[in-house]
Order: sequence, then structure tokens, then C-alpha cells
Amino acid sequence: MMRALYIGRFQPFHYGHLEVIRKVLSENDELIIAIGSAQESHTKKNPFTAGERFEIIRSNLVHEDFDLSKVYIVPVEDIKRNSLWVAHVKSLVPRFDRVYSNEPLVKILFNEVGINVSKTPLFSRSDYSSTNVRDTILSGGDWKKFVPEATYEHIMRINGVERLKQINSSDKC
Repeated sequence: MMRALYIGRFQPFHYGHLEVIRKVLSENDELIIAIGSAQESHTKKNPFTAGERFEIIRSNLVHEDFDLSKVYIVPVEDIKRNSLWVAHVKSLVPRFDRVYSNEPLVKILFNEVGINVSKTPLFSRSDYSSTNVRDTILSGGDWKKFVPEATYEHIMRINGVERLKQINSSDKC
């Protein structure tokens, strides 16, 4: 039984994330989705809470008929000590055999302790990046085309568009 760990901030969860999950589950028996920077919310880079991201991810998995018995979703807070971070992650999530990430630091840290890191495929990266989704929301563009329906519905339900606008507003003239 192979179990993979996929680490991301999912700010917000978009079609690229969904396709990575499909790919990783096609190569492994189970998947742990680690919601990184779980302590962060209400900032320009991390507007949504760990709980909101958990609900968004889970609702997308349900909507897409994934077998939830094969998926774990675990919030992981940052500890700001890179040399201890892998041990911290391992203490919070179930056992895993490999890691999927494109973040260079994640790759370095897991490789240093002998854990294989596979790159995640990038699906239309110029469109499907959380930064692009947030920027498109702020510019009033058609961001719905970048996210699955469950993400869109959840962001609308929590008034996430207004939150992003408020977070990104400035009192400068």
C-alpha cells in the first residue's frame, strides 16, 4: 500500500489542485493532503482559514466522487524552523511513502531525511495558480473559470470576494 503526501496552501483550491490530486491518486493507494501554513488567514497571500480550506477541499472531493476513505486532509502549521519542519509534519500526518511538491525548500528538506519527492504536474500554470485566482478576483475578472464549482460556491458563501478586497485595500491616497 503506497500513501502519498501532497502539501499546498490551497489559497484557494483550483482546477490545477484537482488535477494533481487525480494524478497522485492514480499513482498511489491513498493520499494525505496537507494544508500548509494552517495558522495563516486574512492576509493577502493567505486569505482563507485552514478550516475554510479544509471544507473547500473536502467539498470538491465529494463533488468529484473521490473515495474519501483513501484521502486524509490535515492542517499543518508552519514552525519557522526548517531543520525541524519534516519531523513536525511527520508528527501531524499519517505515515506516508512519498511526497509530491514543486516547492524547492520542501524537496530539499524531505530529501535530506531520505524521503523521495516527486514533482507535481503543472496544469495550465498561467491560469491555474492561486495567485492568479486571487488577482483575478481583485480585478473583477472571471475567476469562476479557474476554480471548481464547490470552491466558487464556498467562497461566495463566506463572502470571500469582499474579504479579499478588504484585505487588499489601502488607506493610502
